[in-house]
Amino acid sequence: MEKQIIKRKMLRGVVISNKMQLTAVVEVSRYVKHPKYKKYMKRTKHYHAHNEDNRAKEGDLVTIRSSRPLSRLKRFEIVFP
Repeated sequence: MEKQIIKRKMLRGVVISNKMQLTAVVEVSRYVKHPKYKKYMKRTKHYHAHNEDNRAKEGDLVTIRSSRPLSRLKRFEIVFP
């Protein structure tokens, strides 16, 4: 049986909160084009990410990777080089 390669979603964002134990809230911004007016608008979304050893601090630019569900809201983990 061959091992299956899992393609995981990778996102970049800024840590806006690390007040929880082992969890950081990461804000990810992207630009989308309005379908009617054709203007680009900034859209942001918050993700709860696993922050092992609380290494990521507020204001840090981090990369998060999708993972298995770790809690009710956590579906991502912070990737450290």
